[in-house]
Amino acid sequence: MSERARHWQYEELPGVDLLRARYVRKTFVRHTHENFVIAAIADGVEVFHHGGGDQHAGAGSLALVNPDVPHTGRAGVPEGWRYGAVYPSVDVVAEIAAETTVLRGTPGFVSPVVDDPYAAALVHQVLRAADEGNALAADTLLRAAVTRLLRLNGGPMPRREVRTAGARIAARARGVLEERMARPPSLQRLAAELGASPFALLRAFRDAYGMPPHAWLTDARVRRARRLLDLGTAPSEVAVAVGFTDQPHLNRHFSRMVGVPPGAYQRERKNVQDLR
Repeated sequence: MSERARHWQYEELPGVDLLRARYVRKTFVRHTHENFVIAAIADGVEVFHHGGGDQHAGAGSLALVNPDVPHTGRAGVPEGWRYGAVYPSVDVVAEIAAETTVLRGTPGFVSPVVDDPYAAALVHQVLRAADEGNALAADTLLRAAVTRLLRLNGGPMPRREVRTAGARIAARARGVLEERMARPPSLQRLAAELGASPFALLRAFRDAYGMPPHAWLTDARVRRARRLLDLGTAPSEVAVAVGFTDQPHLNRHFSRMVGVPPGAYQRERKNVQDLR
């Protein structure tokens, strides 16, 4: 059974990424998204590690992940899984929540899996409307899907407040890695700069961000790569700019987190920019 995926944007749905895919052997490594993940499973089963345990999403259910929450993804059955997903930004979801729910502040999803065939069907209809260039339907259906899921499974987004000394060290380490993404220091050197031991820094960083510094750095590099690709930067230049050794290195990590190679990702972005 062949694998296929399309990751794109529709110019009439600003702030929203779209994905339609079938995966069999695909494995998503631990990563995060800046946007919400609303993935409707059409058939098969997806398993993803989230919040300390494996979650299973089958046909008619939705996998829901809040922004910046580490998670993975893989097939839960031999035939893999087929799904459609929308990735609305925090601003898009907050706007819908303020207009159609009683949630205040920054909303989020409480449970990572919801069994709701009706909401799942709405997500697939959003993708179909976007494919057909039906802006009115795509926008309407997206708002209906997000509203329904927030009413069924919405709550205040958990706040990560830096209170402990370990959390403050982790935040400082993150700042260093963001600033020196292309040439990061070793764990030992980073810890020494921050006045901590390597294992204390490792433990603090994992507690704060859900993954060790090297995994977080790869995730951050892919995020920055996406922004550069959106601006039209060539993948070979992007690879060097974010600190990967070469374009194949970028391709491998990008595909394992985004689901498509950077070239295919950028072509879809270019199509949207040309339409605009």
